Amino acid sequence: MILKSKDERMALNSNGTQQNIIAQDTKLVGDITSSSPIRIDGTLEGNLTTQGKVVVGKMGSIKGILKGSNADIEGKFSGKIELSGTLVLKATAQIEGEVMIGKLSVEPGATFNANCSMRGAVKSLGSDQGTPSRKDEKTA
Repeated sequence: MILKSKDERMALNSNGTQQNIIAQDTKLVGDITSSSPIRIDGTLEGNLTTQGKVVVGKMGSIKGILKGSNADIEGKFSGKIELSGTLVLKATAQIEGEVMIGKLSVEPGATFNANCSMRGAVKSLGSDQGTPSRKDEKTA
């Protein structure tokens, strides 16, 4: 695939598929549904549902509901986040609302004012699986 312009090259993500972009100084009011990744450098007031990764740039903001798999946020978010995978909050992120996720990564400096619940497998601390019993233990 030969891309003619710089904009075409920038619109592709790391695995070669097209990425949706809401540019800085753009305000979108309404709901978005997509199977592709999306980057928001402008403002979205509405709900976003995607199977792809969501990236909110430093100048980007979302006010509404975000549903998807993974998200990296550098800008502002206000509302409800529901992710099956990982939410990564960069140092400049400002989050307010309700968060339901699989995993959470927060850089120092991020503002996180949210009710947070993490889903996924709960590991039992009392489980003996994977630990050798005394009779199986070998010593030198």
